[in-house]
Amino acid sequence: MSAPTREFDIVLFGASGFVGRLTARHLAAEAAPGMRVALAGRSLPRLEEVAAGLEGPARDWPLLEVDAGDEAAVADLAARARVVVTTVGPYLRLGGPLAAACARAGTDYCDLTGEVIFVHQSIAANHEDALRTGARIVHACGFDSVPSDLGVLLTVEAARTDGSELGRTHLAVRSMRGGFSGGTIDSARLQVDELRADPGARRVVRDPLVLADGPRPPREPRRENGTGDTASGLTSLVTGALDRVAKASPVRRDADNGHFTGPFVMAMFNTRIVARSASLLGYGPQFRYAEYSDYGAGPVGAVRAGATSAVLGAGLAGLAFGPTRMLLDRVLPRPGEGPSEQAQANGRFRMEVTGTATSGARYRTTVAAPYDPGYGGTAVMLGQAALALVEDRDRLPDAAGVLTPATAIGMPLVERLREHRFTLETERLPG
Repeated sequence: MSAPTREFDIVLFGASGFVGRLTARHLAAEAAPGMRVALAGRSLPRLEEVAAGLEGPARDWPLLEVDAGDEAAVADLAARARVVVTTVGPYLRLGGPLAAACARAGTDYCDLTGEVIFVHQSIAANHEDALRTGARIVHACGFDSVPSDLGVLLTVEAARTDGSELGRTHLAVRSMRGGFSGGTIDSARLQVDELRADPGARRVVRDPLVLADGPRPPREPRRENGTGDTASGLTSLVTGALDRVAKASPVRRDADNGHFTGPFVMAMFNTRIVARSASLLGYGPQFRYAEYSDYGAGPVGAVRAGATSAVLGAGLAGLAFGPTRMLLDRVLPRPGEGPSEQAQANGRFRMEVTGTATSGARYRTTVAAPYDPGYGGTAVMLGQAALALVEDRDRLPDAAGVLTPATAIGMPLVERLREHRFTLETERLPG
């Protein structure tokens, strides 16, 4: 069945979930007149509730009752659509049949996964089928990992325009305000369980190049804990303490501004997605990449970086340990839950990708938006990825297989996000 003869242009699977509802609203506002969109999920009454809350023609979009575990129903869904966009997770538990069905049917697919193990399995199971059918199986089309992937792509292109290739590159999260949904927490629970049970899964997650294909970029060396200017007083005490435990602590100093940095919770996944883009698009043998969060300067920045590192470590350890897992399950959001509309309205994020080219020139790409990154922002990113796969086919990269946002959509998605209040701008730094 060729794409133009499909019954639907887009099917949104998981439309009654928290992020699914936001994505449905975005598609209702942005889909062109005449675009054939359907909403799918496991509960018809819940889908009817979602449709009733939409504006205009979207209230009459077809509703498809489909269980993610029913392989025959999922295959039928894939065969009826040009593009399937899914928010149904955890993907490791629920996403495999749909991704495989789309790969076999030649149906473009995009999701919100932040699960390294799932993407690794999808590459092994679906890449060859998707190459054969021409399907684009595009993982990580939300806050995981569109800002990272597109930010690096723009930085690479700036260096190439100047006749050079990008070398050492990093992303710094300069500011971020937003919450975590129950679905995100549930994905984290499942991945912790998988890592506890399967030594092979632990090896997958630890390999920074596990998703790369073809020529693999070199591993990113450990960042140096440079101290910058000489400090005094309390700053000196804090800095000295952090310097002494540098090898055991994820806290570092940013060489660009001297701020204290610590782990970015999504870095383990984002860096793997960027590594796949680097291998598929040929970023060059010198390219290497890391991500971290900026916690500010001085003693306050040092304390924030250390405290956040400790909290993140304790949270992951808590999910892996039975008694604390039970306690956390009582207080953390459940699947389908998320922040209030007011909390979402206050969301925002700003990131900077800084890279040094082989010529010595330095470039910086700012990626920012006035949205809650995991909710309003993710709905825009996912919705626009789906619309690009339908409406921008003549401008998309010539690619098929299990892909990333940069390799499957690239500049058309950059342009679309700019039209929706995203900042995606690159500058060459002086010196």
